[in-house]
Amino acid sequence: MAAPALLSGRARAREVRDATGRTLTLPERPGKVLAAGPPAAVLLYVLAPEAMAGWPRAPRAQDRPYLDARAAALPELGRLTGRGDTVNLEALLAAAPDLILDVGSVSATYLSLAERVQAQTGIPYALIDGSFANTPAALRQLGALLGRPERGAALAAYAQETFTHVDAVLARVPEAQRPSVYLARGPEGLESAPRGSLNAEIIERAGGRNVVEGGGRGLVTVSPEQVIAWAPDTIVTIDPVFAAEVGARPLWRDVPAVAHGRVFLAPSRPFGFIDRPPSVNRLIGLRWLLHAFYPGQAGPDPTQEVRDFYALFYGVDLDRPALATVLGR
Repeated sequence: MAAPALLSGRARAREVRDATGRTLTLPERPGKVLAAGPPAAVLLYVLAPEAMAGWPRAPRAQDRPYLDARAAALPELGRLTGRGDTVNLEALLAAAPDLILDVGSVSATYLSLAERVQAQTGIPYALIDGSFANTPAALRQLGALLGRPERGAALAAYAQETFTHVDAVLARVPEAQRPSVYLARGPEGLESAPRGSLNAEIIERAGGRNVVEGGGRGLVTVSPEQVIAWAPDTIVTIDPVFAAEVGARPLWRDVPAVAHGRVFLAPSRPFGFIDRPPSVNRLIGLRWLLHAFYPGQAGPDPTQEVRDFYALFYGVDLDRPALATVLGR
């Protein structure tokens, strides 16, 4: 069964390639795109919010003020990839997208899924490499796929400038002076991400020395004794409960990061600065981490950087109260 949206666009169709080299036939400017998972949804939102069919998971009420109002009100459609797919074939066809988009791994597993769904629905399914280092290229490539190359180029230029700025700061900081970092997840702070993992990618890109060793995939559970032995001088957390309570927990008091007040709660509205999801939202997270890791060396106060990013990527102008809420101040 071919998707009606695709059929209606054939008169203006063009051939494009995704990150796997597969050739897709798309309308000149796809009018409706379904994101297969949260990373794709964020990338799609920053490039073409008007083309979104919906969200894999609807934005939380507290996140909606930091999104375009029309996009924030779109329905939850479920996800095709990640921890359990929740989109059934009938719902996918009913949404009638011109394109299904997935951003992240382009391994054989995801390629197989893309080809299977495309064969079942007749809807083109594009894969984009979502690795952090590939962010500028991903923005340009998806901008071209969506028929919005100028927007893609503008956001890609910001991404590249961010990486260049980070490299310039790191060039002035000897390896031995870079922070040893523990990424604390969950209210107990005992879930973390090992070196080389997707979730810790941003920590290492900012020059942090991740204290958690491992196989480089997924999340791991650790013990307080392990954290004490690692003795990180900096802790980054995404959990507000842990951030608020860690200083009063006896087992954590002797960890250098806690003893010296270097526990940083990463902002999370409307998307996380560290991950949740691991998409282009990490660009402002990278700039934020640079200020946390190297105070006085990363440039002026980061508040203007946050305001600029939200205006350019999310289409939202932050006033002082909104900015304070985002930054947890």
